Amino acid sequence: MNSRPRILIVGAYGQVGRELQRSFSDAGEIIARDRDTVDLAAPDQVRAMVRSAAPAIILNAAAYTAVDRAESEPEQALAVNARAPGILAEEALRAGALLVHYSTDYVFDGSKAGPWVETDEPNPLNVYGASKLAGEEAIQQAGGKYLIFRTSWVYGPHGQNFLLTMLRLGRERESLDIVDDQFGAPTSSIELADATHTIVDGVLAGQYGSAENWAGLYHMTCSGSASWCGFARAIFTRAQALLGGKMPALNPIPSSEYPTPARRPQNSVLSNEKLHACFGVHLAPWQSALNEVLRRLTIPQQRV
Repeated sequence: MNSRPRILIVGAYGQVGRELQRSFSDAGEIIARDRDTVDLAAPDQVRAMVRSAAPAIILNAAAYTAVDRAESEPEQALAVNARAPGILAEEALRAGALLVHYSTDYVFDGSKAGPWVETDEPNPLNVYGASKLAGEEAIQQAGGKYLIFRTSWVYGPHGQNFLLTMLRLGRERESLDIVDDQFGAPTSSIELADATHTIVDGVLAGQYGSAENWAGLYHMTCSGSASWCGFARAIFTRAQALLGGKMPALNPIPSSEYPTPARRPQNSVLSNEKLHACFGVHLAPWQSALNEVLRRLTIPQQRV
């Protein structure tokens, strides 16, 4: 990479933001911003944040991710997931900066039999997915040097996610009912951050040519797929050291037996073929990525 570019990480203390700070730690001057320093629902604060940081790279890991709560707070979800990314894109264009933004598999309705590709028609089933789709569109409308990475089922050593919830419930309960008819690709924040770093390195080095060649929307997930119940089973099988040998019984259930305010797509599996074709990047299989996250959680200084 170029000598010490300024890198603004938005949402720097969320589960993806923390891993971006780790992965990019030697790549430039990190400027970390989170909800305690900027209100992403306030456009003036978003603009002021970018202009004061004067970054060469903006990594936007911030999002309103409370999928069910978004059904009753649509305006807040839209402000953070749609309007704020649009402002970041406008400011990146003004400054000639590279913007990296993360979106979601929930832009799709889950009705397709095979993996979703970038040209498939979005049709979100919930407010969260609609707000994230609006964010994608706002960035694309602004143009410039941008990368939108749609990902799925993100988890990691930090924050709030399915893995950490399962580890907590596994200690507390003898049995768990887990949905078994929704499918996706569990994707670790570690893999997501490291793949982002590899691609950004290549972009800044001119490896992929001008922005016309690479700017755009890509799917970025770990390879393979699982149901939520299959993911939980893999967690408990591998996490015996963290659970003191305890293994709760898992009861597979259909989505109809676990109603939620927001509807979820049944098939969230994304195709990564475009990502590999353009950048030559493959994320690890979800099972080996899970092994690495659990390995980190067994280190004493890490907090589960």
